[in-house]
Amino acid sequence: MRVKVLFFGVLKDLVGKAEESVDLPAGTTLGSLFARYSQRYETLDAKRPSILFARNQEFAKPDTVLSDNDEVAFLPPVSGGSGGSDGHVFEIVRETIDSRALVAKLQRPEDGAVVVFEGVVRNNTKGRATTHLEYECYEGMAKEQMARIGREIAGQFAIGRLGIVHRLGRLEIGEASVVVVATAPHRKPAFEAALEGINRLKREVPIWKKEFFADGAVWVDGEWDDRLLAGSSKHG
Repeated sequence: MRVKVLFFGVLKDLVGKAEESVDLPAGTTLGSLFARYSQRYETLDAKRPSILFARNQEFAKPDTVLSDNDEVAFLPPVSGGSGGSDGHVFEIVRETIDSRALVAKLQRPEDGAVVVFEGVVRNNTKGRATTHLEYECYEGMAKEQMARIGREIAGQFAIGRLGIVHRLGRLEIGEASVVVVATAPHRKPAFEAALEGINRLKREVPIWKKEFFADGAVWVDGEWDDRLLAGSSKHG
């Protein structure tokens, strides 16, 4: 059987490619496929505890058996679009995010509170001057995860609508990489929902950030949500 394998973030740098198609024997699992790559690229093995697996754009366990034409993705810790239902907005974009337009799309006459969070590119990391950032993601899966998180937050807090928009590609200092908007009749749930939205986005959605300096560039270390890591550790 033949499967497509995708690499993101620092893993892409370690193996020297973003994707490849490989022929595998029947019965190959995600875990055994990763082990094959670890033999070829020894630096991968040390990163295994923090890497999640995906099969056909869904998180999957290491003992998942692969089938012909599957799409496999190995996902390093995230750095921290699709239209939503019930008026929510969850999008991946490549152009400047217009926060005012997003608010206008989400706000209802009965809303007495609108909370807007913008994550912007700063000019340094621990005193080291940053020139710009680049974001990449596993786009199809990222859209689904954003929508799932958004629906769960909308059900958890007494809000009207929620918007989560993340930008990909090159971003300059001062530009917004992500915007979260929560509208609600009252301020408390709007603040809580916006905070929950950005926190979960940073830990559950496959988006990676590369930071560029005058003397080099690095993928920013991130961290998966503990629940996802717990599920990935089973059977391998």
